[in-house]
Amino acid sequence: MELTPDCEALADAYSHRTSARIRGPYYATDRVSRHLKPPVTVDSAADNIVDISDVHFAFGARSIYTGLDIAIPRGAVTAIMGPSGCGKSTLLNFIGGRLVPDRGTVTFDGTSVPGLARDALFDLRRHMGMMFQASALLTDLSVFDNVAFPLRENTDLPEPLIRNLVLLKLELVGLRGARDLRPAELSGGMARRVALARAIAMDPAIVMYDEPFTGLDPISKGIIVKLIRELNEALNTTSIVVTHDVTEGCSIADYAYLLGGGCVVGHGTPAQLMSSEQTEIHQFMAGLPDGPVPFHYPARTYERDLLDD
Repeated sequence: MELTPDCEALADAYSHRTSARIRGPYYATDRVSRHLKPPVTVDSAADNIVDISDVHFAFGARSIYTGLDIAIPRGAVTAIMGPSGCGKSTLLNFIGGRLVPDRGTVTFDGTSVPGLARDALFDLRRHMGMMFQASALLTDLSVFDNVAFPLRENTDLPEPLIRNLVLLKLELVGLRGARDLRPAELSGGMARRVALARAIAMDPAIVMYDEPFTGLDPISKGIIVKLIRELNEALNTTSIVVTHDVTEGCSIADYAYLLGGGCVVGHGTPAQLMSSEQTEIHQFMAGLPDGPVPFHYPARTYERDLLDD
């Protein structure tokens, strides 16, 4: 994505004016004027912005993870895929500190997330953007105020600069002209784009997308796919895309993980996963109705259910 000269000038001004204004000591680097991304790799811990190691977690008696290991390479688009209920969205809750694993480690940019004190956790979250599955726009606020919300809550920036930043983010997603509309006046695709603009409002080090393609028509889906890929490049950030849409996820991902059975079933480039002959991977990537992931939910035999009173 190419920024217009006005947008480039505003981004440059923003990079020099905000670092001292963001509340919290963690914001110590210039997010806008960073150097180009390093090559995509998961071989070196220094190149990973998120490291998840041997994570175990259960909701009551239901086990979700039984030794999950994931490394998110810095500067890349990483897709987290898998069937419904395998714990994809739960993974984002660990990174953001909303959930704590029963066992294992979760680190963000070298900082251990579990066990952080409230203030330290909030400081860390200022470097994370989140696009929620249902957009989660504040219904009583305009599009402009929804995007401005994180800036007003987390910075001491003057209102004129916040206005310019909001207009910049809305311009990037093509909705500057819709800034006065309310969420109820937006289509599903437009609401998702506003949620994306809000997610990048703070120029986060990482943006997490929870099922960004669900419920969208083909045109809106194509727009979101394009924005995720191009904004990752333009803003020089890291993206985690949680999705069960194989086509869209593979079209923008540099690297992908496939979850199932409480752990990583397979990982690699999209091309490597698509060509895999491993049965668990092939079933999901090809959309087969039956296989290692069964069609029927575990139950006793149908005949026994019929015979019981």
